[in-house]
Amino acid sequence: MTRIGAIGAGAATAAAAFTLAASSTDPDVTVLEKSGGVCGRAATRRHGELTYDYGANYVKSDDDRVTRLLTEELDTDGLVDVTEPIYTFDVDGEVSPGRDADDHKWSYESGLTQIAKRLFARTDATVHRRTRVETIRRETGGTGEGTTGRETDGTGEETTGRETGSTSEGTWTLIDTDGETWGPFDVLLVNPPAPQTASLLESADWDDPVRESLVEAASDVSYRTIWTAVLRYDFELDVPYYGLVNTDKEHPVGWISREECKPGHVPDGESLLIVQANEEWSVARYDDDPAANVDTLADHAAAVVGDDRLTNPVWSDHQGWRYALPEAGVDEETVEAAESAGLYLLGDWVAGEARLHAALRSGLETGDRLAGDLLAGAAAND
Repeated sequence: MTRIGAIGAGAATAAAAFTLAASSTDPDVTVLEKSGGVCGRAATRRHGELTYDYGANYVKSDDDRVTRLLTEELDTDGLVDVTEPIYTFDVDGEVSPGRDADDHKWSYESGLTQIAKRLFARTDATVHRRTRVETIRRETGGTGEGTTGRETDGTGEETTGRETGSTSEGTWTLIDTDGETWGPFDVLLVNPPAPQTASLLESADWDDPVRESLVEAASDVSYRTIWTAVLRYDFELDVPYYGLVNTDKEHPVGWISREECKPGHVPDGESLLIVQANEEWSVARYDDDPAANVDTLADHAAAVVGDDRLTNPVWSDHQGWRYALPEAGVDEETVEAAESAGLYLLGDWVAGEARLHAALRSGLETGDRLAGDLLAGAAAND
């Protein structure tokens, strides 16, 4: 059985695990995730009766394979489609209708993290949460043993477990920040954002020119930083749109959306706004007092929407995303060279598009390639 290790339980990793499980390769997949949840920046939180997607807001229907995945292959119970349009606004805060190019805007009643949870649930993958990988090591021989870790089942519920095994030539071992060792793995999937991937590979115990090329390629991928405020109100806005996007990128706010447009997210008669600041504002104020940032973004939202009541939310939350949106993709030849060494990069930055459907597509296609490589290797050894 092929042993596969994965760093990060993002949407791409979940999609790759799903594809591998549907193949005839029968791999043993172990996922190490630094946070307490799954699906990466497609993140969902709950607060009392509220459910809200505070990173990625929805999945677009821009990719046929991803559309089939969500609407045919996975359970559609609780899948919701936001029908209200997306409007635009400019640097002066003037709102205009007309930008609704998305045929569908999907989430779930329980939030976008359902995507990864449902994908992992269709596999035998073991997900270890709150396990941050610190060191990647390429093993060329000897024996090794994994250690007890924090483990979840495919739905993200935490249990405990133990991984054991012996290394063989050309395997991967991972060491977390607690000094625990995981592996050995025959194949390694790497899903974190490009800057974090570059940092891991730069310090990796792996003597190969491919490593240096990967570090350089991943380091060249720039990201937009986004600071997000979540604002709750005890009244429902009477506006015709779901979201507002700043098209000239000159306003301090880049995006405003209404979670009440997603069934099951907000109690009747209330509003919950997701307000995402633009890159310049987010970088300048990333480490400022969160309460002051929330107040400022609430004021901006009130001015854009044209409702002074929005300056005083009854409750708020916030999140800073230092690596929110990749601005470009990575060199494909470098990715292919890494795969020949048993290391597979995946995610929206590998796809070259800062969209959730792109991350899912990257995972599905990576799973396809890996399954094909494993079958080809098995045939060669027969």
